[in-house]
Amino acid sequence: MKILLKNATLIDEKSAFHNQKLDVLIEDGLISKVGEQIDIKADQKIEYKDLHVSSGWFDPCVSFGDPGYEERETLDVGLETAAKSGFTHVLLNPNTNPVLDTYAAVNNLLQRSFEFTTQLHVSGALSTEAKGLQMASLYDLYKAGAIAFGDFNKGITNPNLLRIALDYVQTFGGIIQSYPIDESLSNKGQMHEGTISTNLGLKGIPEVAETTPLARDLQLLKYTGGKMHIPFLSSATSVNLVRKAKKQGLNVSSSVGIAHVIYTHDQLMDFDPNFKITPPLRAKEDLQALREGLLDGTIDMVSSMHQPINSERKDLEFVQSMEGSIGLEASFRVLRNQFPLEKVIDILTRGKKRFGIENPAFKEGIPADLSLFSPNDSGTLKAEDLHSTSKNCMFIGTPTKGTVYGCIRGEKNQLNS
Repeated sequence: MKILLKNATLIDEKSAFHNQKLDVLIEDGLISKVGEQIDIKADQKIEYKDLHVSSGWFDPCVSFGDPGYEERETLDVGLETAAKSGFTHVLLNPNTNPVLDTYAAVNNLLQRSFEFTTQLHVSGALSTEAKGLQMASLYDLYKAGAIAFGDFNKGITNPNLLRIALDYVQTFGGIIQSYPIDESLSNKGQMHEGTISTNLGLKGIPEVAETTPLARDLQLLKYTGGKMHIPFLSSATSVNLVRKAKKQGLNVSSSVGIAHVIYTHDQLMDFDPNFKITPPLRAKEDLQALREGLLDGTIDMVSSMHQPINSERKDLEFVQSMEGSIGLEASFRVLRNQFPLEKVIDILTRGKKRFGIENPAFKEGIPADLSLFSPNDSGTLKAEDLHSTSKNCMFIGTPTKGTVYGCIRGEKNQLNS
């Protein structure tokens, strides 16, 4: 199988080919030749306007709905959406039904994903049925293929469970995902606690609902060692806590939702349920601190926080609406409207190393793992741009820059027409 990319500008600051417009020949899944005007008969020739190519993008926190909530998004549609959005790798949350807490559950999803362009990686549940009571069989999940462990969007109420897990996974190099959520302090709040929540008459979620468990979990990490990933940060204080922890040498990484570096709680003035997410959108000073943390490396990666919700659960009055927004389709285009191209590619790819996903410099002889795009067209995200089954997207109407053409991984590719 031969795939030929024509007149592609390569974006990879680690590569000798960075910023050069060249042809790229892929043979049997490997990049076999890079040069000017490659004339060879290929099984597939790819030509797009202003074609750019980078190392494949990675989203460390996506939800689909399969198994158990297929009305939201099946595995097939989710992986096809990811590929059309330029992502060659995604890390799936275990918030399925049943929860991904057994060898069979993880193995089944991975077996079903092999035919797709986007490679599926799985985060197994930290506790049995994600109830926070008893540690799941983490080594069995690891043997099945799970690369991280956490109870999605649930704070760990029993600190001893986290301590034991951090100790245990060191035997095989596992990563514990800790969600800094104190449900008692959140107290069923609907949005960030501040002047806007007061004016709207909505119960607020204070930042201490995030920073209190985060400080505790970082203390436990310091005590036990091990590896920890914080999937979401939403406040300036949280950024400072992680920055301090890294300076102390703790093995911790973190993500920020793309929404949190673009929007603030001002977006909720119209009670649009698509802006109701966990953690909540916070104040302008928090947004600024999150951006600074992302740019200086305190925050390691970004996530679309892709969470499809069917209309029966989402299209309700704000208070009754379920938290969550889809974001895969918007990720590159809204980030490109905010940051320089090289920085966008950096923050979409640098998280791969943390989770053991190869990300070599672009050169001949490496496996093809490429995202295809144009960085320059301006517009807004429209509903018809969405590939997902569910349409709960806060980014509709958001100014964008660039176009995503799809991606290639090995001998597989998913391209937009």
